[in-house]
Amino acid sequence: MDPENVAAAQQGDALALDRLLDELAPYVRRLCARIAPAAADDATQEALLAIFRGLPSLRAPEAIMTWVRSVTVRTAIRLARRHDLEVTAAETLMGHHASSPEGLVDIDDALARLPVSQRAVLVLRTREGLSEQEIADTLEIPIGTVKSRLHRARAAFREVWES
Repeated sequence: MDPENVAAAQQGDALALDRLLDELAPYVRRLCARIAPAAADDATQEALLAIFRGLPSLRAPEAIMTWVRSVTVRTAIRLARRHDLEVTAAETLMGHHASSPEGLVDIDDALARLPVSQRAVLVLRTREGLSEQEIADTLEIPIGTVKSRLHRARAAFREVWES
């Protein structure tokens, strides 16, 4: 991400803002689809709007990806909860199981069956490669909470995957 383009967008340059949002949109969409699969389109739109609105207040243009990740994850979690994506273990086991020869749909389907709080930490750790401290910072929760959610998420994922 070009910090000069970010700074220009912050100062109201419409072309720079358009380029920036075009660059960020695939990343935002991917995170939203993993954390809030049933509300991915709405979450993507709301996250991009929040990014647009909050961009002028970003103090360090070089830290834009960290900031975008935080805004996106919090938006996706909020929308996932709003859309009642928290499911019980029994509903998870009885739900639809998609499959494909490549296994990619299986992984996304298994992730989608997890409660949003577990899904978020698992996605941030395994797919985004964040450390436990970075996850705690992104979600604004204690690191101990991150560790326990990761433990429960891994166990729940294994259970769904093996069923």
